[in-house]
Amino acid sequence: MSDQTDGGGSRALRAEELVAEARQWWQTDIIDIRPGEIALRGYPIQELIGTVSFVETIWLMLRGELPSPAQAALLEAAMVASVDHGPQAPSIAIARMATTCGSPVNSAMASAINVLDDIHGGPGQQCMELYLEIDEDMSATGSLSSSVARVLQRHRDAGLRYVPGFGHRFHPLDPRTPRLLALVEEAAADGVVDGRFAAIGRAVGEALSAGRPAPIPMNVDGVTAVIYCELGLPPVLGRGVFILARSVGILAHASEQMAQGGRIKGPLPKSLGYTYTGPDLRSVPRNDERRTQ
Repeated sequence: MSDQTDGGGSRALRAEELVAEARQWWQTDIIDIRPGEIALRGYPIQELIGTVSFVETIWLMLRGELPSPAQAALLEAAMVASVDHGPQAPSIAIARMATTCGSPVNSAMASAINVLDDIHGGPGQQCMELYLEIDEDMSATGSLSSSVARVLQRHRDAGLRYVPGFGHRFHPLDPRTPRLLALVEEAAADGVVDGRFAAIGRAVGEALSAGRPAPIPMNVDGVTAVIYCELGLPPVLGRGVFILARSVGILAHASEQMAQGGRIKGPLPKSLGYTYTGPDLRSVPRNDERRTQ
């Protein structure tokens, strides 16, 4: 191919250079696909199939290497705890309502996942960020209690009224928390994790409960944040893994609602209605009346 010049006089890329540029456009360490070959992080897919679990594959895809069986078990426990929280949970309710509007399963799931944002879906990530901030402060001071007090006060001074990962609008004591903390303690005793984030989580709970008539217990976001920090996940992946887990519940509810049927179901039965807070019923004024207003 002969060289050509563009309007500015610079040399045009040769065909081979264009192909090389196109191949460099997307770069990934995650997967290599060739005709007849698929490898995830260097592992042939046919060797992973039937050998590596789905949770281990999640770890491999996100972290680059396969986890130990104990690491995978702890990650799986956290994900199992997060799969569902009932049809009253906004994301689940949205999935169910979407199916009654005729949405297929992919649209129902996407609608639900899209609301897993900072308030409904984000507290786990936010709690991880809090734990990591305390951990960083503690590395400088060496005192867990003073670091917890200092970081919490810093957040209060910034206007934080709700500490993510603690308290629950439905459960006086989240039934998932004691079991998951026990698994973290077992993992720490076996040297799988070091347990410092479990200690941070407990210290935050104690600080929040001090002087109150009833404790403010750690909820599932707080305890899974402990696990994800102990396993070395960055906060953004903590939210992502939660969304993966909750997608299972979303799919189950969407599928169930499709089987049950129903058309255009809103958040409440029509018989319950809602609360109207606007003006009383009134007549529309005539044009001349409106001109004088």
